[in-house]
Amino acid sequence: MPSVMGLLEERERVARQRVDALQAELREAEAVWERFVIARETVGEVLAEPRGGEDVVPVVVAGERPVQVRQAVPGSVVPHWEAGLAPAVLAPDYQQIMDVLAGGNGMRGEAMDCRQLAAGLRLEPVPAKVEGVRSKAKRLAARGWLAEERPGLFSVPVGRGGGS
Repeated sequence: MPSVMGLLEERERVARQRVDALQAELREAEAVWERFVIARETVGEVLAEPRGGEDVVPVVVAGERPVQVRQAVPGSVVPHWEAGLAPAVLAPDYQQIMDVLAGGNGMRGEAMDCRQLAAGLRLEPVPAKVEGVRSKAKRLAARGWLAEERPGLFSVPVGRGGGS
């Protein structure tokens, strides 16, 4: 029969191994986190630099300084609408939604539901595609680019369309 001290030493050894493994995992997670922080800061700095005399439009604020971009890229943040901002500051998917609603589909100024909008974007009218359009339209409405006349029915307020 093992001694009590032997059992305690064995449990202490197992606990120490677990602590060492968790500390190694924590160090690895912190290294990954640091890389993301550095990447985000670097992208913010790159976007803040003017591009060789081109006109740049302020889009979003990162921390205390404005980040300026010439035009948006896929996956970029949808800025809140304010006077003077054109749809060109939106990511391409959002620009297409604005274009369809502003008249790029021949139905100038008419409100559309998400199925009609998906069809105007030449997407298959399957639930996954329609829901993707719905989430983008809701985001545009929440940030002032679109009006949601009633739930699920979107239009471009006067002065915010005009294509990209």
